Amino acid sequence: MIAWAPSVMLVLTCGLVALGSVFVLAALQQRADPQNGTIFLDRIGGTCFLFDQDILLDATPQARALLSQGATSGTAQQRLLAYLLPRFPGVETQLAQLEEEGAIQITAAQPDGSWLTLEAELRGGITRLSLQQSESASLTGGQDLLIQSSIRSELGQVRQVLHAMPLLVWRESAEGEITWANGQYLDMLIHRLPAGEDLAWPLPPLFDAVPPGQDTIRQRRKLTQNDGATRWFEVSVTEAGDTRLHFAQPVDALVQAETALSEFTQTLTKTFAHLPIGLAVFDRQRQLALFNPALLDLCELPIDFLSSRPTLFAFLDAMRSRSMIPEPKDYRSWRKQMADLEQAAASGMYEETWSLPSGQTYRLTGRPHPNGALALMFEDISTEVSRIRRYRADLELGQSVLDAVDSAIAVFGAGNRLVMANSQYSTLWDHDPGGTLDAGSLAAIADHWRQNSAPNPFWAEVAEFCDSARQGDTLMGEVRLLDGRLVHCRVLKLPAEATMIRFDTALRGEARHEPYYADAHLQLEFDALLKRA
Repeated sequence: MIAWAPSVMLVLTCGLVALGSVFVLAALQQRADPQNGTIFLDRIGGTCFLFDQDILLDATPQARALLSQGATSGTAQQRLLAYLLPRFPGVETQLAQLEEEGAIQITAAQPDGSWLTLEAELRGGITRLSLQQSESASLTGGQDLLIQSSIRSELGQVRQVLHAMPLLVWRESAEGEITWANGQYLDMLIHRLPAGEDLAWPLPPLFDAVPPGQDTIRQRRKLTQNDGATRWFEVSVTEAGDTRLHFAQPVDALVQAETALSEFTQTLTKTFAHLPIGLAVFDRQRQLALFNPALLDLCELPIDFLSSRPTLFAFLDAMRSRSMIPEPKDYRSWRKQMADLEQAAASGMYEETWSLPSGQTYRLTGRPHPNGALALMFEDISTEVSRIRRYRADLELGQSVLDAVDSAIAVFGAGNRLVMANSQYSTLWDHDPGGTLDAGSLAAIADHWRQNSAPNPFWAEVAEFCDSARQGDTLMGEVRLLDGRLVHCRVLKLPAEATMIRFDTALRGEARHEPYYADAHLQLEFDALLKRA
């Protein structure tokens, strides 16, 4: 026992010495300056950030709260810069010089009258940023002034946006009472108040209540102002807990545009309804999209067939079955003809006249429409064609009458242009007008007469007479052809500034003048012929 005693005492002594060393070191550590060697520690907290380039290593609670009040997207450094740039103009440029200077300090006045200081320090590749405000000592409750300032700034911006928003925004409680409204809603209420009355809570509603379950449905509401003017709004509702947020967007321009479009459509509909031309519009898929009542009469197709939106080929097939299309030699050639019709109409080059078996004549015009659509227009021109045919028949009859007269006759219209001559005239003067209604001027033809007759001042008198004479005046004279024949000429001024020249050769003997001057019924025939022309 005595041999083990010194060893036990030695172990106990060493343990006591080690324990005492631990207490001494702990006491020395408590008395040491916590800032020595650890510059990123903060004695009193505050708003501090630690960055390794653009990576946030650590931040105080106040600093993290400040970041949460700003932008919600981007890195922590980007969100911090979004907060600093409005308060420290040019801070990004100054922070870029931190690597050269090591430390910077920026102080800037704030809109609320306080002073905000930014301290930045770079050591060992780590950047420490701290924010301090001059009035931070006056805060109570342990809240940071920067956070409150950020909250107040953001709240002010939200209020400014809501007030300037061109929408009517209001909130209703579960009981349907208005508990809040923006400036636009209040202004609208003020303009609707009777004279001498002030606003009072709860605010009166501007619109009828939107029934529950229709929150996502936009409803159009009309609002009549005191001056009688009508305003239109599109109201939508969003659930926000126990309350409902209402948004009313002005749609006056949209309603006016829709009204104008509706009136224009009605005008076009009435115009199409009274249009004598049949109109059929086919869409890009070549289905009938629009037609007017005249198409029913011209194409003789039932309305239920047209209302079923037939294709272009079905439409033309139905017309063919009713003999409303010129019948081709075979069906294959007809299909090819209709395919060519579609292609030509789509390019805007199709126009054709259809002579139907019934004796009617249609003019078919194809025109392209926007978005690949195609419009076909059917016009009944039977009356016009009949009138043209009758006119041509009258002209042919008049020409036949002229050719049956023994005398050579030439008729000049307004402007002294040759409009009519008979075969005897062509034979006498060796001049063929070519069967046209405008073969030459009187001056040019008079030169031809001079070249084929002996010199005579009568042709100059004829030109002067045609320019100055009045209806019913007559000029007579004689000219001798190069072959020796004597020609008696009579120039008569007709209605509508027309002039008739009659040439008679002296082959009738002594009595040639009496039939020439006494032929009054021929003059009446020419007058009637000119009126028809």
